[in-house]
Amino acid sequence: MTTEELTIEVQKALEEIRPFLNSDGGDITLISIEEGKHVKVRLEGACTSCSVNQMTLRAGVETTIKKFAPQIETVVNIL
Repeated sequence: MTTEELTIEVQKALEEIRPFLNSDGGDITLISIEEGKHVKVRLEGACTSCSVNQMTLRAGVETTIKKFAPQIETVVNIL
């Protein structure tokens, strides 16, 4: 998968999870994909101060991204 194809797949994953984040006043932005396997995102809005944002990142965001792009190994929130 090319870098462009991978970016498209990750963006599709974020579009799938975005409505859930939006419903709680949050959002997410893709910052970068490094070495084709490490994704950096920024949780925004209410997600920045939410006490369960790390659980959301792992259980929601990372799982969804890996569904679209199984080669992704890590997803990190950049503040």
